[in-house]
Amino acid sequence: MIYEDILLNLINEDERFMILTAENRAAIRNLPGKIGDKFLDTGITEQTLVGAACGLALRGRIPVAHALATFLTMRAFEFIRTDVGIGNLPVKLVGGFSGFLSEANGPTHQAIEDVSLMRGIPNMNVFCPADEEDMLTGLAEVLKSCSPFYIRYNNLKPSVKHSKDFTIGKAEIISEGNDVTILVYGILLKQAVEAKEILESSGISAGIINMRCLKPIDEVAILKAAENSKTLVTLEDHFLTGGLYSILAEIFLKNQITKKVIPFALDNKWFKPALLNDVLEYEGFTGKKIAERILKEISG
Repeated sequence: MIYEDILLNLINEDERFMILTAENRAAIRNLPGKIGDKFLDTGITEQTLVGAACGLALRGRIPVAHALATFLTMRAFEFIRTDVGIGNLPVKLVGGFSGFLSEANGPTHQAIEDVSLMRGIPNMNVFCPADEEDMLTGLAEVLKSCSPFYIRYNNLKPSVKHSKDFTIGKAEIISEGNDVTILVYGILLKQAVEAKEILESSGISAGIINMRCLKPIDEVAILKAAENSKTLVTLEDHFLTGGLYSILAEIFLKNQITKKVIPFALDNKWFKPALLNDVLEYEGFTGKKIAERILKEISG
């Protein structure tokens, strides 16, 4: 089962589903010929894409709209806020090449503030799967939701075997640790696993939580990790402001909690364009570099 198969099954089961794109067919290349008038390509017009999706939603459809994440969330932001968010329409927005997956593209094509923008819109939910298996596990439930959703598309191969139990807003506990718990979403789960192995070889008890959904967020899982671990780590291919680190700060302030937190994020800068592995190495997001920094900070 692949991404296109799930979309095709949903269309065959429910005639309300429609597939849209702003000339970004990477994930849906084989669908147009199979679904006929259930497919619409607006061309490189993200605002038109979102406007059309909202119009279809108002007519009882469930549009699943695809575009490059950076242009979908920024160029069409006001359309998403005003038409999707205020209207609370069941529009599903699928952003491709988000975060470090933009690789060799420069700052104009780097969607590293997308989570911040989307979670700030009332009624909008945010799904950031760790890999292809994780995405496919939750995709049908997310797409069938009555709420609007932003999805960080991710077709990378999995680094762990995921639980098939998926609930919107519930995190996946990969492992538990008494010394450190790494909170992560999206493609950096693999690096979190590598860092955990290095930490454990140094005698550190390390856990990992795959947050999956950034909105609604699994506050219970975060609070439990804060209670059971001495240090929390936030790991994300996103700006420091507005992403998981900010979410953690909001939750801690609301619950009057003080905790040592080590954030891994892009702090007021875009990443240097390169192939993914080179980006991770240069920006300090390899499992080895993550583990080294954690060890330094918890032993200092």
